[in-house]
Amino acid sequence: MPNTLGKLLPLKITGYTIIFLFVYFVFPFYLSCRLNSNCLIVLIVFYFANLIVVVAILRKHSAKSYSLDSSIQNLQEKLNLLSVEYFKTQEASVALNERRTKYNSLRDFLNKINQSLDLDKVADTVASGVFSLIGDKKGACLLYLVDPRTQKLSLFKAKKEDSGFVVKSKEGNILDFWVLKHASPLLIEDVKNDFRFDLEKLKLQDSRVISSLVAAPLISENKFLGIIRLDNQQVNFFTQDDLRFLVSIADLGTLALENSELFQKTQDLAIHDALTLLYTKGYFAERLKEEFKRCLRQAMPLSMLMLDIDFFKSYNDEFGHTAGDIVLKEISRVISDSLGNFNAIISRFGGEEFCVSLSGIDKDNAYEIAETLRQRIEKEKVILRRTDSHVTVSIGMANFPADATEEDELIRASDKALYMAKQKGRNRVCSI
Repeated sequence: MPNTLGKLLPLKITGYTIIFLFVYFVFPFYLSCRLNSNCLIVLIVFYFANLIVVVAILRKHSAKSYSLDSSIQNLQEKLNLLSVEYFKTQEASVALNERRTKYNSLRDFLNKINQSLDLDKVADTVASGVFSLIGDKKGACLLYLVDPRTQKLSLFKAKKEDSGFVVKSKEGNILDFWVLKHASPLLIEDVKNDFRFDLEKLKLQDSRVISSLVAAPLISENKFLGIIRLDNQQVNFFTQDDLRFLVSIADLGTLALENSELFQKTQDLAIHDALTLLYTKGYFAERLKEEFKRCLRQAMPLSMLMLDIDFFKSYNDEFGHTAGDIVLKEISRVISDSLGNFNAIISRFGGEEFCVSLSGIDKDNAYEIAETLRQRIEKEKVILRRTDSHVTVSIGMANFPADATEEDELIRASDKALYMAKQKGRNRVCSI
């Protein structure tokens, strides 16, 4: 069949050519001769008429072609607009899916931080969540909390891509101080091009290379709790969306951290004396039981010191009850500082009495420790109403297994030794 069509096609072209020549050349010439007319005039009229027809046909075709081109252009413009809208819709859909994923992650994050009231666990969950959800586990995430004593930033948790590097800025750097000062979030796309910060000063404060950063303050009812910060060595690693998401996490984290701090303070108040910050008598009794069992199990000695401030009532009578509080605080501080290296458990046992347990300390060494403590307290200067005063204490000392075989018996023995110290004139150490 293809060979047959190939043969017929030249025949058709030849036939159309013969017809065209006949109609436009042979037939007009023959017709003009038959009518006995001037052949040239007839041909001119014929061809002119054909030319008019051809021009009309061409104009009509041109108009239709123009109209068709216009329609095609309009359709192309509409197609372009639809394409733009389609891509916008696609981008919006992708962004919506990303936001949905993020906020699903935010919901899971909220559930995790509400599972515990332990400050360390909550802080670890916040730092881990931020490092994973926003930092993609790259660079570093640092969580600073405000130290209630110094009111300075203190590094509390750190999550980092390189587990080997050490965070040099334990109290924050100029970037953290900016967040602290302005109490507002911070996004830096390229540290080198940010005129707000001195790059040389930053290098001195932090040995790591920081190119981009995002940080948010942890603020609750105008109380500054700390800062959560992400940094990376790559420029433009963080975006405005990252900043907004970090602020959302920071708001949730702030509430959880505040609840944890309040819970910890409540626990501290339950086991610490509010004035001296030493352990309460009840908590000391619980710890003493544990230590006594441990020493008994490991065949270790356990010594106990019972201290009483000499003539404490006289300070209240002469300088007022405020002076008595000052004396208690100073004596508590000296005891804590003096016995810090002995793994001592120190308690305000009641009023002006203090009780100390020393695990692993035998009777002779315990006596020396008690005597050194007594002398240090005696030398300590206490200022009461602009008057230099000196406070003395009486100390009773007892030891397990030398003086007692049970914890209650050990307490009674040390109390008995304290009574002996008072009877012998106070400001001395006695043991039974």
